[in-house]
Amino acid sequence: MAAILDCVFVGAGGALGAICRYLLGLVPVRQTVDFPLTTLGINLAGAFCIGLLAALAGKRADLDPRLLLFLKVGVCGGFTTFSTFSLESAQLLQSGRTAACVLYIALSVLLCVSAALGAQALVR
Repeated sequence: MAAILDCVFVGAGGALGAICRYLLGLVPVRQTVDFPLTTLGINLAGAFCIGLLAALAGKRADLDPRLLLFLKVGVCGGFTTFSTFSLESAQLLQSGRTAACVLYIALSVLLCVSAALGAQALVR
């Protein structure tokens, strides 16, 4: 029964995260270049949030494990857009924009890992 309840928390968080990601995707962003900046920004925000949650969980043993499931696996998992990132990277490659693809992948990995580390450093 506990596993079913865990799944409910993850699913509810995932729905919330996915809805937030969808709504952010609707925000008009004026771009001067053809580059997936919105997805990069969402991945960066998601990486920061999950880093912050992980650091807080490490400092506070009293946090409810189901709350962490809801927030980390559910909300952050539903919010971040790694599958979209993968598709956009493939599309950049397929359109012959290899340099833009490499830049996008490098920025996504470096900035998102840095965001997670930075969030954890804020908690310390």
